[in-house]
Order: sequence, then C-alpha cells, then structure tokens
Amino acid sequence: MSWLHEIFARAPEIALFLCLAVGYRIGKINFGKFQLGGVAGSLLVAVLVSQVGVNVDAGVKSVLFALFIYAVGYESGPQFFNSLGKQSVREILLAVVLAATGLLTAVLLARATGLDKGLAAGIAAGALTQSAIIGTAGDAIAKLGLAPDEVKLLQANVAVGYAVTYVFGSFGAIIVCVNILPKFMGRGIREDAIAAETAMQAGVQVLGPGQQAALPQLVGRVYRVTAAVGRTVADVEQSSSPPITIERVKRGGKIVEAVPSFVLQKDDIVLVVGRRTAVLEQAAKLGREQFGEEGMDVAMLRTDVVVSNEKLNNRSLGDLAANVKPDVRHGVYVVGITRMGKALPMAQETIVQNGDVVTVFGSEKDTARVTSLIGHVITRSEKTDFVYMGAGLVVGLLIGLITLRIGSIPLTLGSGGGALLSGLLFGWYRARKQTFGAMPGGAVQILKDLGLAGFVVVVGLSSGLQAVETIKQHGFTIFLVGVAVTIIPMIITMLIGRYVLRYNNTAIFAGALAGSRSANPAFGEVLDKAENSVPTVPFAITYALANVLLTLLGPLVVAFM
Repeated sequence: MSWLHEIFARAPEIALFLCLAVGYRIGKINFGKFQLGGVAGSLLVAVLVSQVGVNVDAGVKSVLFALFIYAVGYESGPQFFNSLGKQSVREILLAVVLAATGLLTAVLLARATGLDKGLAAGIAAGALTQSAIIGTAGDAIAKLGLAPDEVKLLQANVAVGYAVTYVFGSFGAIIVCVNILPKFMGRGIREDAIAAETAMQAGVQVLGPGQQAALPQLVGRVYRVTAAVGRTVADVEQSSSPPITIERVKRGGKIVEAVPSFVLQKDDIVLVVGRRTAVLEQAAKLGREQFGEEGMDVAMLRTDVVVSNEKLNNRSLGDLAANVKPDVRHGVYVVGITRMGKALPMAQETIVQNGDVVTVFGSEKDTARVTSLIGHVITRSEKTDFVYMGAGLVVGLLIGLITLRIGSIPLTLGSGGGALLSGLLFGWYRARKQTFGAMPGGAVQILKDLGLAGFVVVVGLSSGLQAVETIKQHGFTIFLVGVAVTIIPMIITMLIGRYVLRYNNTAIFAGALAGSRSANPAFGEVLDKAENSVPTVPFAITYALANVLLTLLGPLVVAFM
C-alpha cells in the first residue's frame, strides 16, 4: 500500500474525492429498509482510507464546514426569524435536556468504568460531536493546580477520548435521527415534511418542481362571436366579476386592435383571458368556442415584483382591488403573494406589506404598466452574488472569533456558529429586499452537499488512524462508553420531546433533535430524507443553543469527575 500512501501524500485531494465518490455509492446500498446515506458512507470510507496515512490540511475542513453552515443559514433565515417567539420554547427546552443528559451520562459512565477526567471530557467531546469541548476541558484541567506532567497526560487523554468516539458520535446521531426516530414516531420524515410545508403555506397550494395544476386558475379561450354582437370590448370585459380581458380580435382573417371602444360583430374571433370561473361564466354570452385559430395566440408573462410603493403598504388585497382604476388593472392578474418565502392566501383580507413579493400575470405591455406602480421587478439569475456571499462569510467568521468569559469559562460561537448566525441574517435580509444577494437554489444545495460531506471526510481522514490505534492500545472500554454517551442522551431527549414537549411532526422533530446534538451529518441526512427545508428552522434554533450549552460541558465534566 506504499504506492497508495505516496499518491495521497502528493495529492491528498484525491483521497478526499475518492471518499466522496465511494462513500455516496455505498450510501445508496439498501440493507433491508436501511440506507447509510452519502454522508455516513463517506465518513466510513474516510476512516478506512485513513489507515493508509493521509494528511489533509485542517483549513480545508474549516472552509468546507463554513460553506455548509452558511448555506444552511442563508436558506432558512426568513423562516427562522419568523419562527422566533413563544413557538421556540420547545426547541430551547430540547437543547437543554440533551445537554443535561449528555453531561450526566458522560460523568456517571466514566466514573463507573474508572476513566480519568481527560478521557471523560474527550468522550463527551467526541460522542456529542462538539469539538469545542476539547478546548474548554483542556483549559479547565490546566486550572486544577495539578503537577505539569499530570496536566499534560490529562489533556492528551482528552484528545484520545475524542478521537476514539467521534466517528460513532457522528454515525450514531444519524442512526437515531434518520432510522430510530421515524420508527418511534410511526411516520416517515418525508411524509411529515410535506405535511408541515403544506401547513406553513396556510392552506395555499404550492407546486413543486415540474408540477403544474390540472385546473389552472388562469385560462385563455378562443370564441367565435355569435351572442355578443354589438357589444364593445370594454362592456364584455367589465360584465363579469372578476373582469376578463379580450387580448386579441380577428375579423375577416385579419388581426385588429382590441381597444375598449371596439364593437364586436358576428363571426369575429376573440381571445379571452381571465380567471377560469369568469371565462366559463361569459362563454355562453360570447358565442361558440373555437379549438384552434391561426394567429390568435399571445405570449403572457408571469412576473415577480417586490412591493416598495408606500401607497400599497398595510392595505388589504380587497381594498386595493376595489380602488384600482380599470384602465390600470386591465389585463393584469395577481396570481400569488409571498412574504419571506411563505405563500400568503389570496383572500380579500390579506394585508400587503413592503417587502412582499407579488406575482402578476399578463401580456408584456400590461405587466410593464403595473409593475412600475408596485415596486421593483425581480430579475431571476442563475449566478451567485459572490460579493454578498463573501461578505456574509467574513462577518460570520469574525463573529466566531468573539469570546466572552464567565469566570474562567470561555463562551464562543466558533466559526460554525458564527457562519450560521451570519447566514440567517443575510438570508433574512435578502428575502426582504430581493434585488441583490442572489444565490440560486442549486448553488445553495451544492454548498450544503459538498460542504457537509467534505467536512466529515476530512474528519474521518484526520482522526480515523488515531482512533484505530487507540482502540488497539486501550481496548473497547472508551469506545463503548462513547457509544452509550452518543445514544442514551438522544433516546431520553427523544422520549421527552415526544411525550412532554409534544413533538408530533417527525421532520420537525428530527431537525430539532439533530441541532440539539450539533449533529451536522445527521442533519444532512434528515434534509436528504425530507427533500425540503422544513427541518432547517428547528435545527437552526437548537444548533445555535447547542453550540453554547455543549461547549460548557468541558469544564463541567472536569469539575464533576
């Protein structure tokens, strides 16, 4: 295997991408109804490859994780800030429960098996996948007033405990969140994610990629005039509620302009566009429907506009519809309205606010007239605004450098927590403005997938060799204690979450549980199963709390041992 070691020594990036390719392939293999998934598969392959000896710069891990967690925050920012309030109490309590049970399990089992303070703290760091515990525990050990050699030994044991338990800490969290929890709840993550998404849309039908309604709300029909002879275009259009639009008229084989005063004659061909109910209501009053007429098709636009006109702010849709002039709204239909990414019902009482995104439908001429009165047209782009993205990452990583101290205990969000917080803020602000800071959905997804999978591969390549060697030297005691510290707190938290905190939705619960353990690989697998961003909001809340609460376990484990 020396040739393989030489290849990886010259180009460690080969090992990285090899683990990703093989890991994702293994992750697709079905073991009955169980699948490892790409992230867990990549982690296991990385541990195996690490036995050859691979040295990957630690900076690669930091960059990949920062990209992953920033993308998660950016995507969920609007929903996260909308969710803050009384509804977040469950997430706060869930994070507290897991941190407390994690502390008790680590301390009690370490005492029962005769492990020292260093190994106990290291097991807590690895089994709970909170690397910051290594630093806080090592700092606490240094302040115990022990002999220098003993301090050095205990601090080394922190790293040993972490290395042995970290791999299963990541893998075990995936097992609980993706396999045990759905069986315990009796429902799958995907089906509950769909149900939650539907509920969040307040009953509004939201079509997924590639989907379209079998009964669209807006239709176009062509009629040969037999019953509306002698009526003007304006009379026909305003005779229905809601109004319809005659977009095109054909007389004697020639297209003529459909001005409001134009008088219809027998056998004129008209193209009528409007809401389905209104068009069908007027059908008998127009004449006989034609199923094909050359030259009568018109290209229509569906345009998204950010509301910025103060005259529209805090007014209901019903009020706006009643007071807009007929010549202004002619040929234009409002087909949707969203706020911070959430669809609002098209009801008379729905209030429009600045920053809402209104979707209008009509011909190019008509929509151009109306959009200028609403606000700014959103220009969709497949390109990422790297100015905005780069600024967001810089702000997040700077926040991660801030350290506050409570006595001798340092509190810091770290680069991950800082990037998450920045992503939340930048994603929320982007949702309010929509005119800059674009990051297409595909770009967000590749950052999440590559960032997370790459991160766990680097962890596996870096710690896999040491973990195996330590197990050979110290037996499986440390490993088994680590397994217990990984599983027991999550099971207890799962039970409390279900029966005390009343979590009923599997997708939301899985996101909250993964975040309360700061279990990024588990969260990645939960997202993959959900196939939408529903688990992201509870994860973002509990993850931010877990970064602080679990970091505090370092000095607490040292103190209670």
